[in-house]
Amino acid sequence: MSTLDTGLTFIRNASQRVSRANGWMGNAFKSWMPTGLYARALLIMIVPMVILQTVVAFVFMERHWNTVTRRLSAAVVQDIASLIDVYKAFPQDKDRTQLRRIGQRLQLVVDFLPVGDMPQPGPKPFFSLLDQTLSVQLSRQIGRPFWIDTVGKSNLVEIRIQLDDAVMRVFAQRSAAYASNSEIFIFWMLGTSSILLIVAVLFLRNQIRPILRLADAAESFGKGREVPHFRPRGAREVRQAAQAFLEMKARVERSIDQRTAMLAGVSHDLRTILTRFKLELALIGDSPEVDGMRKDVDEMSGMLEAYLAFARGDSGEIAQPTDMAMALEELRSDAERHGHAATVTFHGLPVVTVKPASFKRCIANLVSNAARHANTVAITGHRDHRYLTVTVDDDGPGIPVNMREEVFKPFLRLDDARNQDEGGTGLGLAIARDIARSHGGDITLGDSPMGGLRAAVRVPV
Repeated sequence: MSTLDTGLTFIRNASQRVSRANGWMGNAFKSWMPTGLYARALLIMIVPMVILQTVVAFVFMERHWNTVTRRLSAAVVQDIASLIDVYKAFPQDKDRTQLRRIGQRLQLVVDFLPVGDMPQPGPKPFFSLLDQTLSVQLSRQIGRPFWIDTVGKSNLVEIRIQLDDAVMRVFAQRSAAYASNSEIFIFWMLGTSSILLIVAVLFLRNQIRPILRLADAAESFGKGREVPHFRPRGAREVRQAAQAFLEMKARVERSIDQRTAMLAGVSHDLRTILTRFKLELALIGDSPEVDGMRKDVDEMSGMLEAYLAFARGDSGEIAQPTDMAMALEELRSDAERHGHAATVTFHGLPVVTVKPASFKRCIANLVSNAARHANTVAITGHRDHRYLTVTVDDDGPGIPVNMREEVFKPFLRLDDARNQDEGGTGLGLAIARDIARSHGGDITLGDSPMGGLRAAVRVPV
């Protein structure tokens, strides 16, 4: 392998490692980020403001503290320089009584040590503003060898200056040479951040509430429930979205009403014709041919009702609290009256808000489809805090896996898995799924523990 190929391979591997690292960091960041709009909006508003406020306050306060510390340190060094001048001007004061008295007036503790008591210079504190400022001022104003200790005693600063015949040791209050207002800075940041947080929470709560109402209205409409008190509110964009939702809702309802009105007219006309057929057949008399025609008319009437039920859906019915345990028990009784063995089990709170007649028709279609091809049917209901789930199990031949979505298509009839000798329009499962989806749910088909087919209806509560 050439050097160029080796270099390209190295670059490619490095790029892949960087991409994986970036992906891992991005996923980790996303996992820490909140998922709600309310929390994200708070972060978007508060984090930049807090960072900006921190930087501005820190720069301002740091500059202010530096200036004040330099002035205080310069004043302390000036006092020490004055004491040195007094020491030189009055050599007759052997016990330095006057010098110590003057030091007390200046809030300084003055003492004199032998010439050899000057410690070796120690390591300088890295972040000590006081140490740096005092060193600069002592070098500038006094110009003699010195040693300072700004970290040994918490409240005092020790300064030693080499004189001609002695070492002057001065203890000064730290507060007299250094200005530190960290607690003011922390209080300022916490106070302003708290005020900002309270304002942001109050503002965002009012801005998020219309969005939540819009989401609730859309969810209720998707479940087939009325939304009587919803009005567009909030910011301009939220009002536009709410108005678009109301217009869409009106168009959907208008389309359903038009379809229902048209189907009602078609139903009336066709039923009138079928009624005339039945009357004419009754007048003709009894014969094998007439009996066959009567069966054809009855079958045509049943097919017409099925077509109209599929096209009409559940329009016009209002969702209301319904006892699903009682409704499933009624379906079991109906199945047993028609000679089919059926059982019912329900778990959880039975009262669910649905369109009672439509949802009962949905389950009835599934039970009828199972009873047509099986000997035993088991109906199970379960309701939790989010969903109502109703499963219909049978011990029939079942449906092949590759056909379980196809059977929901209107007018589809299976010839291999489910025997269709008893007739039918091929609309039962299509009507059931249409009703389930109008409630915001769906129907899925799977394998039953009884050996046949399981049809599961799940709708939100």
